[in-house]
Amino acid sequence: MTVYDTAKLLPSIPELRDHCRALAMLEAVISPDADFRHYTFDTHWSPTDELASMSNGSGDEYSIVLAPAGAYIRGFDHESPMSPYVDDVPWPGVVDEVPDVFRRYVDEPAFSHGLGFPCVTACLWRTADDDSWRAGAIDFPDACDPDGSAYLFEHLTDRSAEVYLEFAVDMHEVPVDLDAVRHVLALRPLTDELVAVLNPRLTLSALADDLATIGYPADPRPGS
Repeated sequence: MTVYDTAKLLPSIPELRDHCRALAMLEAVISPDADFRHYTFDTHWSPTDELASMSNGSGDEYSIVLAPAGAYIRGFDHESPMSPYVDDVPWPGVVDEVPDVFRRYVDEPAFSHGLGFPCVTACLWRTADDDSWRAGAIDFPDACDPDGSAYLFEHLTDRSAEVYLEFAVDMHEVPVDLDAVRHVLALRPLTDELVAVLNPRLTLSALADDLATIGYPADPRPGS
């Protein structure tokens, strides 16, 4: 699997934004300690942009900038043969064709770990008026997951509650209720009862800051 396969499986930008907010909310409830969360979402990353992030704590990560111009996705698999750590530059083609409207994100200091070059093995983008996700022309090395896409974006390409539940049980080592996961993935409002199902040691009021940062909806969406 590569970014080309990922591009075919990603949803629209609004759907991706909703899913990323839901993942961040699930992590905030299941793991109150922010240091142990895989998924986060910041609605106020900049005056105009939002940021969805993943970090597994072992060097693998992604960043999704959601901007008025569209969305830019940067993924980094630290064990990928395409790692820029090899030559201090990204693998040929990974970011070469990123449109000018997203170019500043390629060079964003927060995505370079202070090394002076983008930490990226997989890159996709989609402008607000585009009908599909894009990636550069890349000659991939011979590997089953050369750019890390299969692992990095697994919860973005398969957005089922079952897949997240399996991950959460394994990673956080706690029981997780499938219906509660479905509730959050649908962006339905949280209640004290729902929070208690996912984490009996947590209350809804304790999540006030996370709710604001993630921009999780307080009221039901039409038809929900």
